[in-house]
Amino acid sequence: MPQKIIFACLLISGLFISCKNNKSMNQKNPLLSDFITPYQTAPFNDIKPEHYMPAFLTAMEKGRSEIAAIIANSSEPTFSNTIETLENSGKLLGRISSIFFNINSAETNEDIQSIAREVSPFLSEYANDIWLNEALFNRVKQVYDGKDTLNLTPEQQMLLNNTYKAFVRQGALLNESDKKRYREITGELSKLTVEFGENVLAETNDYRLHITNENDLAGLPDHVKEAAAMLAKSENKEGWLFSLQAPSYLAFMKYADNRALREELFKAYSSRGNRNNERDNKENILKQARLRLEKARLLGYKSHADYVLEERMAQSPEKVNTFLDELFEKSFSFASNDVKEVAAFAKTQGLTEPLQRWDFSYYSEKLKSSLFDLNDEMVKPYFELTRVTDGIFNLTNKLWGLTYKHNPEIPVYHSEVKAYEVFDKDGKFLSVLYLDFHPRSSKQGGAWMTSYKEQFTENGIDSRPHISLVCNFTAPTETKPSLLTYYEVTTFLHEFGHGLHGMLSAVNYESLSGTNVYRDFVELPSQIMENWAREKEWLQEVAVHYETGEIIPDQLVDKIIAAGNFQSGYFTVRQLSFGFNDMAWHNLTNEIPSDVIAFERKAMERTELFPIVEGTSLSTAFAHIFDGGYAAGYYGYKWAEVLDADAFALFKHNGIFDKTTAESFRANVLSKGGTEHPMSLYVKFRGHEPSIQPLLERSGLIK
Repeated sequence: MPQKIIFACLLISGLFISCKNNKSMNQKNPLLSDFITPYQTAPFNDIKPEHYMPAFLTAMEKGRSEIAAIIANSSEPTFSNTIETLENSGKLLGRISSIFFNINSAETNEDIQSIAREVSPFLSEYANDIWLNEALFNRVKQVYDGKDTLNLTPEQQMLLNNTYKAFVRQGALLNESDKKRYREITGELSKLTVEFGENVLAETNDYRLHITNENDLAGLPDHVKEAAAMLAKSENKEGWLFSLQAPSYLAFMKYADNRALREELFKAYSSRGNRNNERDNKENILKQARLRLEKARLLGYKSHADYVLEERMAQSPEKVNTFLDELFEKSFSFASNDVKEVAAFAKTQGLTEPLQRWDFSYYSEKLKSSLFDLNDEMVKPYFELTRVTDGIFNLTNKLWGLTYKHNPEIPVYHSEVKAYEVFDKDGKFLSVLYLDFHPRSSKQGGAWMTSYKEQFTENGIDSRPHISLVCNFTAPTETKPSLLTYYEVTTFLHEFGHGLHGMLSAVNYESLSGTNVYRDFVELPSQIMENWAREKEWLQEVAVHYETGEIIPDQLVDKIIAAGNFQSGYFTVRQLSFGFNDMAWHNLTNEIPSDVIAFERKAMERTELFPIVEGTSLSTAFAHIFDGGYAAGYYGYKWAEVLDADAFALFKHNGIFDKTTAESFRANVLSKGGTEHPMSLYVKFRGHEPSIQPLLERSGLIK
């Protein structure tokens, strides 16, 4: 998933002394110096935790003076001296914030987490000092009120509209009493989201399944056992250790014959944040839901979902719920049959008890192998990480002429990270690209794209972005390189699509650059890339056996494609259940529930395909919506699937490597960022608004 970190901030007077007393430190602070690195990339090797707070304070003071200068300008407000100047303010703070919060996600420690807790509420307050500044808003409003006479370009019009709406949506029209309460709410929310993420990471890192009896490893592939032995060795333990990190957890749930241990691991994973300890997230969730609703109502909206969706393609909770309901109605019977099929198969394999959640992946994998003569272990040797990376690089070369060059001179924040220079078809520099592939205790789970610097144009110079892809793929062992599952290959393509959205941006204003688009549009570039993993022409280019050099056989590719819709009904309903849960929390219009678990179960009740497991919870570790910016937006993944299936149909028609189609997608989607309404961009590429039919056909959800 993409992250955007922008803080437009003012410094409260009480912190000026602290900042001024740190002048000597600031002179030596690498965050406050010119970056003497290739492409002015972040000097990670020189940055220490103690540099961050002084840098934040200095940057906020600078941002404050920049805002004060706009307000003090005696000239009539114009697009240039108000809107563009505001857009260009706070650059130093943005640079420092992007480095700090990205490190907090990908390579954190106790010092970084402590700084995050300390600085986040202040940053929220400083941002409020801008959005709630009456004099500044009056200048913005004067320009906005005269917009029809300004002869602006479409991109300038979008910047002006976005700027005005941002002020209104963040409290500029509130009275003084309500502004005070708005400040309190946003400050508290900033603390709660940081705490939520820290709790999930700690709960994930703290658990270990320690196995000393080799018989308990039955069913596990050798590479999984080897990785578990390496983890045990690294922690000075005998035997094997399994963690809640995705590669370890998912492999154990899929292959381990020991049902009792699968149950134990499942319950550990699914109870994160719901253990009634110091890291319990239930009260955090209730506070966030209460404050989000109060904030929305303060601003004149019925619910947080109404507030969020005003700035989305879907536009309203009603439209989102109708969309989710329609997909649910078309997929639930397929999902139910998928589970029944696995349950029936499990009985033939000796399972005498009802199929449980910790059984599904295990028997599903065996059923898939039985039906298609296919499993992950058959394909992993063909998906060696370096080869897959080159294959994705080559795919973008075929489509857009992009080339990549590893540059070891670019500083990185961890020894596993590689930095690349990315060049366009004419040899012009496009972007820096960081690739960070494997799990660490210092890294959050999942996979995401982010940026350390976004693209913008200043004084006629195109300032190119610094993009990062952060994943948690299967790590190499002492005897094998990193061999990816097919799912990890599609995840890599997905995140690379986000990366392309950032790298190929060609706009003027940073706030409209790259992935700064509606949340239910941002997944189109990522999800369309996944389609190439279903195409034989690409698979046979990228999939080469890591030991023999053999190209993946036609027969195996045919099996991968044939199995593409295996249990698609189940996985569709599972994702819809997350969307229903998200909308339930954020479509509240009055009282907030007191029982997180009861509320969640009611929200997801109609999607349930297994018996309830006491002690487990989705919400208490649902970082997407309580720590990741997807509140009232998780539906966007399925929404964008409609877009990507419809869009890829054009590639299928014209050829999956067709340069004309690819250039149109780049010109009308990837390069445009948020400079136009997403539906307008989509129609320019596709020629019509999206249809749900291609998605239903691709997913096999048509009887």
